[in-house]
Amino acid sequence: MTVPQIARVALDVPLRRLFDYRVADGESLSMADIGYRVRVPFGQQHKIGILVELPEATDIPIAQLKAIDGILRDVPTLPPDWFRLTGFCASYYHAPLGQVMLSTLPASLRALAPRRHRQRRPEHPLAGAQQAPVLTLEQEASLAAIAVGAEGFRAYLLHGVTGSGKTEVYLRLIERALAAGRQSLLLVPEINLTPQLEARLAARFPAAGLVSLHSELGEAARSRNWRAALNGEARIVVGTRLAVFTPLPEIGLIVVDEEHDASFKQQDGIRYSARDLAVFRARDRGIPIVLGSATPSLESWANASGSDTSGRYRLLTLRGRAVDGARLPLVRCIDTRVDKPRDGLSSTLLLAIEQRLARAEQSLVFLNRRGYAPVLACAACGWSSSCQRCAAHLVLHLADRRLRCHHCGYETRVPKTCPTCGNQDLGAFGRGTQRIEVALAERFPQARILRVDRDSASSRKQWEAVVETIQNGAADILVGTQMLAKGHDFPKLTLVGAVAPDAALFAADWRAPERLFAQLMQVAGRAGRAERPGEVLIQTQYPDHPIYQALVRHDYPAFAAAQLGERQQAGFPPYAYQAMLRAEAPRMADALSFLAAARACSLHDDSHSVTFYDPVPMRLSRRASLERGQLLVESSSRRALQRFLGDWVTQVEAIRAPSRLRWHLEVDPLEF
Repeated sequence: MTVPQIARVALDVPLRRLFDYRVADGESLSMADIGYRVRVPFGQQHKIGILVELPEATDIPIAQLKAIDGILRDVPTLPPDWFRLTGFCASYYHAPLGQVMLSTLPASLRALAPRRHRQRRPEHPLAGAQQAPVLTLEQEASLAAIAVGAEGFRAYLLHGVTGSGKTEVYLRLIERALAAGRQSLLLVPEINLTPQLEARLAARFPAAGLVSLHSELGEAARSRNWRAALNGEARIVVGTRLAVFTPLPEIGLIVVDEEHDASFKQQDGIRYSARDLAVFRARDRGIPIVLGSATPSLESWANASGSDTSGRYRLLTLRGRAVDGARLPLVRCIDTRVDKPRDGLSSTLLLAIEQRLARAEQSLVFLNRRGYAPVLACAACGWSSSCQRCAAHLVLHLADRRLRCHHCGYETRVPKTCPTCGNQDLGAFGRGTQRIEVALAERFPQARILRVDRDSASSRKQWEAVVETIQNGAADILVGTQMLAKGHDFPKLTLVGAVAPDAALFAADWRAPERLFAQLMQVAGRAGRAERPGEVLIQTQYPDHPIYQALVRHDYPAFAAAQLGERQQAGFPPYAYQAMLRAEAPRMADALSFLAAARACSLHDDSHSVTFYDPVPMRLSRRASLERGQLLVESSSRRALQRFLGDWVTQVEAIRAPSRLRWHLEVDPLEF
């Protein structure tokens, strides 16, 4: 009697195991079939899985094994390096392997009955290639230092001031990769940054297969582009964080633009860092990776600057702007204790805007808070617009007279009177972009004012229309959030005013200074990128603060050195390694009780090298009607922490918890 062949399959289920099936009678699989998708029965339903192994034996009696329903050969097998990447992701972030693998595929390839999409080759313009600009000496030196096309892993940190031509360096490196017959992966933090990059890439390489992968794509386009990458038809892939998993059989270069950006860290589901996975992928494939930023993450800076003894990255620097005649903007602090703002705007900033209007130049007023005001309140009884489901206030959006929670999405109409005492004189406290927009419209009634935030540009189509409006000079004053801070080139924009940045100086989160510096330096970089000189005005009560003084000098290295010194003294990353166990439940007592039970779990033999902190409520302690707590685990050794977490997660999974309690583990957390 012939013994049935066994197939081991990864499935999208929250279990840390693979599943064995028997190969149907008359079907025979070989090692060449590993990486195909399969259709299998699971419980009372069917699922799509991935064939990962053909084991010689199984612990389950053959008679109890269910048979595979079908092998799906409509796309090529997933390559071995893709298995290594997803395996590392599952291992490092302690997530079920099947969930990691399946979540990286386009939805149509995970569906039991996917819609058929017409296959098309990657699209590109028919026009001739665009001529490359002349390089600066610093760009030439950076390119000479980076080896593309030859075998061998090396990580490069390209630290370039805003407008220094980092993108042109990326394009030249991609050109080399194409010449060597290799594919390139270019990762960007947000969808809004892809249109300009796509346009430049398409103009420079019209004959190369260029595709994009991000959440704004329709499912047909996403599936088509993913297949083109796997087939090798797409030679250049531009995408957001999930694109790090794109199978690329001939990959020769990885670039991570704005590598410091928190958007590269997934904040739900499998909480991975696309930047860190990109470094692993480059090392695994033996290819170069370039991490670019005007304000590198302190972890990357420590890896490259010599403050970390490992010296894992090579630091390359672009100190000057790439456009002839362009200079870094003049940065000044406005002491708001002296020049007191009215409606959030100081007289110095208003005068500077007036001067730009007279010269037909554009101004940007930056405030990273959308809405009209953070809170609506009653001075008579103390009522305030609190969210019913979160430990946060509802934000006043006066344009459509709504109160909205920016955490859970709850919204309601603005009350005509105080719900508690009936007072009709409700006050808006604090300022958001809408309120600044109104104040500017009153001060400059003839100016064309354009507000740019997630309320006014929530889709890629809306964003592209906004960018076109700005570039065409159809707006005089921009009021925007961090959406406008990164990677955009507006030639007429010569003034940036930063409103109310001081709150971040005293935030409880120790990463807040790093985020503030990066945010302000990035938004400052929008000013004066062409031949017109730029100016940046920062409204602050603390003009002598070291962060603002470093900004005035455009001195990121000094800022980074000071921050790393403080972190080393305090024992914070990158001089320690952390994981955060979080739990949420209808009652805070249940969440904290679960975390306490997790803390009490028997520890690994090397647990003396791991430090536990007490379970505490999260800063946003209630969100969407669930109470939230967290437990921080820390070690001075990444290896010791990983070894401990591997055993600990299994014990945590065995804890009996209330049915509505949910928990997750986040390795290298960014939010505290």
